[in-house]
Order: sequence, then C-alpha cells, then structure tokens
Amino acid sequence: MQKDRTRGRILEAARQAFASSGYHRTLVDDVAREAGVSKGAVYVHFPSKEDLFLALLDDAAGTLAERVTSAIGAAQGARGRVGAALRAALGAFEENEALTRLLLLESVGLSPEVERRRWELRCALAALVQGYLDEAVSEGDIPAQDTALAAAAWLGAVSEVVLRWLHDRNPPLREAVPALTALLLRSVGFPEA
Repeated sequence: MQKDRTRGRILEAARQAFASSGYHRTLVDDVAREAGVSKGAVYVHFPSKEDLFLALLDDAAGTLAERVTSAIGAAQGARGRVGAALRAALGAFEENEALTRLLLLESVGLSPEVERRRWELRCALAALVQGYLDEAVSEGDIPAQDTALAAAAWLGAVSEVVLRWLHDRNPPLREAVPALTALLLRSVGFPEA
C-alpha cells in the first residue's frame, strides 16, 4: 500500500509539474521535490521522464473514459447520451486546462511511443463512440452508415473545439455543448428534436 501511495504522490506531482512547466522544462528533480521523495524513488516507479508522462496520459485517458461512460449511463435516449458525453468530456477538459494543453498540444510529436499511446487513446475513444452509434443504427434511430468513420469525425470535431478554446477561449467549452450536440447528431442523421 505504501508503494501505491508513493506512486500516486509521484503521479500527482508530475501532473502539476508538467501542467505548469510543460514537458521539456520539467525535470525529474522537480517531480521528486514536489512529491516529497528522492529522485531514485521516482525512477523506481518510472524508469524515465517519458514513462512518467505516459503513465499520466494513461491515467488521464482512464479518468476521461470513466467520466464519459458514467455520464452516458445516466442519460436517457440518444440525444441525452450525446449531450451527457459532451458535457462530461468538455467539462473535464475545461476543469483541467493545463493538463488538456499538455495532452493535446505539447505532447504531439514527443516520441514514437507517446504518439503510439495517443493513437491508442484516440482509437479507444472512437470505439466507445462507435459502439453507441452502432446501437443507434440497430435501434433504427439513425440510418445505416460507416459508424467508424462517423466516430472518427466526431472525435475530430470535439478535438477542434477544444483546441480552439485553448487558443482563444471562444466559446467557453460548456457553452459549446448544445450547438456541438446538435451538429454531431445531424451529421449522422438523427431527426431534429
């Protein structure tokens, strides 16, 4: 249990350090100092700064997926599920702006391993969206279509909205949910509300 607590403290310290200083300016020494552990203790849990960053990426992805899945499970109907998923995802991005900036902007092109992990995350999120779109097709809510392509387009749209918000704050993410929900639903053929 002590080992898990130490790992958790290191991850939280790394999240704060990477978010405030960026990947390249953060030193393992900074993380160790913030976590209250030795540099060697950091390396026991994470063999490199990149491994530490990858663990943060995995942790953030898991948290996002849990939050979206929980929101979808609590919502009723296709419209409600899409709106709930968008509110949960955009809310998570907005609440963690520094981490969002790090994950969507600064981590691009860091290394082949980081890119592979980013791609796996994107594929996992696309599969989640595709599953709900497949369900909507099978229930007759939307016409038969290439749901893998639609899911990829939806992720691209959400990503662009978040990137625009990171650069110019317009519109605030939570305020974008209704228009984005309507746009995404129309794109796959949901009837107008």
